[in-house]
Amino acid sequence: MQLVTNPKIRNLAIIAHVDHGKTTLVDQMFRQSGLFRENQEIRDRLMDSMELEKERGITISAKNCSIEWKGTKINILDTPGHADFGGEVERALTMVDGAILLVDASEGPLPQTRFVLKKALENRTQVLVVINKIDRQDARPDEVLNEVYDLFIDLEADDGQIDFPVFYAVGREGIAKTSLDADSNTLEPLLDGVVDHIPAPRFKEDAPFQMLVADLGYSEFLGRLAVGRVMNGQVQRNEPLVCLGEEGTKALRATKLQVYRGTSMAEIGEIEAGDILILAGVEDVHIGDTICHADSPKALPRLRIDEPTVSMRFFTNTSPLSGQEGKFVQSTKLRERLLRETMRNVSLQVEDTDDAECFLVKGRGELQMSILIETMRREGFELSVGRPEVICRREGTQLLEPIEEVYIDCDEDFLGIVSEKLSLRKGRMVNLVNHGTGRIRAQFQVPSRGLIGYRNEFLTDTRGTGILNSMLLGYEPHRGALPTRLTGSLVADRSGKSVAYALFNLEPRGRLFIGPGIEVYEGVIIGEHNRNSDLNVNPCKEKKLTNVRASGKDENTVLTPVLPLTLEQAIEFIVDDEVVEVTPKSIRPRKAILSNSARQIAAKRITP
Repeated sequence: MQLVTNPKIRNLAIIAHVDHGKTTLVDQMFRQSGLFRENQEIRDRLMDSMELEKERGITISAKNCSIEWKGTKINILDTPGHADFGGEVERALTMVDGAILLVDASEGPLPQTRFVLKKALENRTQVLVVINKIDRQDARPDEVLNEVYDLFIDLEADDGQIDFPVFYAVGREGIAKTSLDADSNTLEPLLDGVVDHIPAPRFKEDAPFQMLVADLGYSEFLGRLAVGRVMNGQVQRNEPLVCLGEEGTKALRATKLQVYRGTSMAEIGEIEAGDILILAGVEDVHIGDTICHADSPKALPRLRIDEPTVSMRFFTNTSPLSGQEGKFVQSTKLRERLLRETMRNVSLQVEDTDDAECFLVKGRGELQMSILIETMRREGFELSVGRPEVICRREGTQLLEPIEEVYIDCDEDFLGIVSEKLSLRKGRMVNLVNHGTGRIRAQFQVPSRGLIGYRNEFLTDTRGTGILNSMLLGYEPHRGALPTRLTGSLVADRSGKSVAYALFNLEPRGRLFIGPGIEVYEGVIIGEHNRNSDLNVNPCKEKKLTNVRASGKDENTVLTPVLPLTLEQAIEFIVDDEVVEVTPKSIRPRKAILSNSARQIAAKRITP
């Protein structure tokens, strides 16, 4: 059957490392394509619509939008830049024919740049390279372009892929040029380049309707929404369709057809091949399924995602304060919510365990897990989570573990302490670059388990000025035991409210996590012990009243200000016998076994 193209459409993904300017560039595309009135007030980073995305300034999930440029509709997918959300990039690339690879003019290609480019080249996607932020004082666009060429060669791109068009941009100002010397004040050269260089979608002439589901949505009025690219054929409203999934064939009917117009959706009566369709009235559909005509069912190749590398245990909250701050505490509610997340997030997996109150969640990294937990606590869930664990493989008799490529950018004064800490965690330095600016770039290969709990330590060692990025390199033979946390925990030995007098006397013992007037219970962790053993303490101890003076008569107690633990810090802090209790109002590290006597009995059973 002959392949034809739809010249009126271009499907495009914007891919890059985190903070290289993807979402900001999309904002300027909206403004310059005429999507908004000249005097219309719009907020920055319009595509980052989730609350967590606005707060953290990052993109978490891939999102669709479209613009019109000189009679051509350009469907754009804004993708995340963190390696933990790589599943979103893989999913987005199934819907597009081309991609804009954004690279910072100073930082150059970083780990996620390599990851997203590798996926794009595997999909035979046409790539346009944009060197962004050329207005930075430390910009080095020519060197960065050479590094991009090296990256393409390193990823074994063919001659056609290496011969990519290059643009230079200041995304924040909405400026793009074909060369550094060119005169341009708009994005017109880039948008023209998209139409000229990105191939139009191709499809089989006269083939029946086929659509690969790449995303799911939900509308209170229309129910479940299936989003995907129409690979072949056409479809009209209310036509009988079938969904071909892993569990068999299900009949359905397209009650409403919608396409993207800007950031919103518009209803249409019929859709052409090559466009991105939002199909309403589809229940029990999963990402990777094929939707096609009922009289000619034929499945497309299923979407495949890289395997997860990190697992965490999610428990129901069993602390004495359970149920006081959240709406959902039951294991059935927790399981339903986790399974609902796997429908949209293709890189997450949820498994039942022998304990009905515990579920094993597998994903790509700590950040992905913490975003899920934070989202759930904002929805009113109470739960407890264990320490992240890496997922190892076994080939024959050999145990293999995931190894990460770690890129460090820090002042050269801190290279010694960073190298020392990573070598203790079985890391090996493979490259070191000094541009003579006072900052160095070091590249390490470190076991994934060695990075768990290291990021906060790294920021402390580099006084907040270091940048650490990592991506999965592959699997290598297990590198042996790693040192665990060198400090212990200060554990409350009774229930009550913390008292300033008691906390003041505990300050020499270590770093405290709580202030006065906080509800505590036996087994909750109130601080980090200076020594490498746990210490049971009484944070509720009050000063005794005597006949000589009142209990509050002496000097005023002044405590060192306490910075409450964030969710990521709490997850990185805990060790194997500890969990983090997460509620809508509180984050409390605690012992998995609350009673001190029960912990001692359990320790004796483990000790040979």
